[in-house]
Amino acid sequence: MGLTGLGAGFNTVPSLFQVAARKPAPQFSITMDDFYWQNAVKLTAAERNQSILDTLRAHSIKAMLFVIGRNVEDDEGKQLLSAWDQAGHAIGNHTYSHRNLNAPAADVKTYQDDILRAETLLKDYPRFRKYFRFPMLKEGDTAEKRDGIREFLASHGYRLGHVTIDNSDWLVDQRLTARLKNNPNADVKPYRDYYLEHMWSRASYYDSLAWRVLGYPVKHTLLVHFNLLNGLFLNDLIAMFKSKGWQPIDAEEAFSDPVFASKPKVLPAGESIIWSLAKEKGILAKTARYPAEDGDHEAARMKKLGL
Repeated sequence: MGLTGLGAGFNTVPSLFQVAARKPAPQFSITMDDFYWQNAVKLTAAERNQSILDTLRAHSIKAMLFVIGRNVEDDEGKQLLSAWDQAGHAIGNHTYSHRNLNAPAADVKTYQDDILRAETLLKDYPRFRKYFRFPMLKEGDTAEKRDGIREFLASHGYRLGHVTIDNSDWLVDQRLTARLKNNPNADVKPYRDYYLEHMWSRASYYDSLAWRVLGYPVKHTLLVHFNLLNGLFLNDLIAMFKSKGWQPIDAEEAFSDPVFASKPKVLPAGESIIWSLAKEKGILAKTARYPAEDGDHEAARMKKLGL
């Protein structure tokens, strides 16, 4: 091919660089689960709380905190949550006792009562919003459970606080906490590095899957937990995403994305909304292993690395 033909080809077929340039920057929000503050290691509950809030303020991010009701029954829990409320972060419902709806003994009525019990403890905070996140992202292993809770939530004015980017930050935190309990002076940097690599891997996977499922740039909801790991490294996590061209947005803005109104008809229901839609649309095999159910895999990797 001569230079003229080559030039014509470049003029009519977008180069990889042109395609990349037109693709919008991914957007992500911080959604934090549980508010389990009683397991203080290295940082006190108040120090962990302040560290996370300081990080969010430094990056001008308004998060959404999905609170387990039993964690805000006493005065200390109420004071810690008030700091989130006063800082302008949204507060969502994560049930009172964090039951697994997919457990064989779980029943719809008990689960509904657990949601309302949490609401009584959260509803007086000005920043409480009627968003509900299923504990462990389990939305029911039968159609009766799945549809019964969905209908209940809709009748009580709740929207679903789905996750787009799921991960195993809880496992990294467990192993970090265990190490520090055994050796308070242990080096935490290897856990930081492992955490950032793991989260980038999960984000890249779900963002790619979202494009396949939706065909547009979804507003991501990144799942993290209120744990020591994020008390220490949430700033590093957000900085990493920003360094890779991802744009942080407020959680309530992220939940305006139409994907969060989706109600995939899959069983068992739940997990990342992107994963559920991919299964419903046949993009993934029904027998495919859910990639966030990787606690054993991550534990084996961390053990091999001495973490």
